[in-house]
Amino acid sequence: MNPIQLRQSIRDMLNEDIGAGDITTESLVEANQQSSAVLLAKQSGVIAGLPIVAQVFQELDPLLDFQSQVAEGQKVDSFQTIAVLSGSTKAILTAERVALNLLQRMSGIATLTRQLVDQLEGLDCRVLDTRKTTPGLRPFEKYAVRMGGGTNHRFGLSHGVMIKDNHIAFAGSMQKAVEKVRQRAGHMVQIEVEADTLEQVKEALSLPIHALLLDNMNINDLRKAVAMIDGKVWAEASGGITPETIRAIAETGVNAVSVGYLTHSATALDISLDFVEEGTENNA
Repeated sequence: MNPIQLRQSIRDMLNEDIGAGDITTESLVEANQQSSAVLLAKQSGVIAGLPIVAQVFQELDPLLDFQSQVAEGQKVDSFQTIAVLSGSTKAILTAERVALNLLQRMSGIATLTRQLVDQLEGLDCRVLDTRKTTPGLRPFEKYAVRMGGGTNHRFGLSHGVMIKDNHIAFAGSMQKAVEKVRQRAGHMVQIEVEADTLEQVKEALSLPIHALLLDNMNINDLRKAVAMIDGKVWAEASGGITPETIRAIAETGVNAVSVGYLTHSATALDISLDFVEEGTENNA
């Protein structure tokens, strides 16, 4: 991630939580007090975000020592220590909730992504994310997908052309939509078109495109679509993809499956911060 953007995002998150000051911590903790704490995974999963979390704490205490005990993207067991930190007690307490929110969210996404990637073992098919991300958290959530073994789709609207059903309806036809985009974007920009039917697949293959999004097709139609495409363009399936259906969909021969719920419905991984010094434990 862009380090300038990352630091600004962290500052915005801390500012949202701290506001005019951490009344509780400032009332109870001396300014020069130092403490040590551990980050503990309270359930098994894939860890993502430790370097980012380190920066959250170090934004309030630049001298804080943060030692990761596991690698990014590593699977961990329940009650496994994933990091050890030591520094200003006030900084640890004040940054705790922002740090945990990020780490739990990102690790939940990485865990879900890994589950789907594992479902496709042995197949030449990628698991893609989408733009269905939490506003303001897209860089963090797409990073978590990568740590889970997935692949990022376009980051935003400026990172590639995807002509969907509403675009086609507005332009008047698929051909007109592709022609208008090509005239404006130039020959270097890749174009992906959404197709809901085999008739649309046939039409799309007659146009100068690079990829097809096969949306909400049943398994039989997906197989037929892949046969029609025959490697001419990139084939991506989306819609109705679950852990129970993803393997069968991938086995149709598509190059990738895009899964929105990787980021919009992932459950946060349960992670706690526990002080190792007497009288300073806090998990609120």
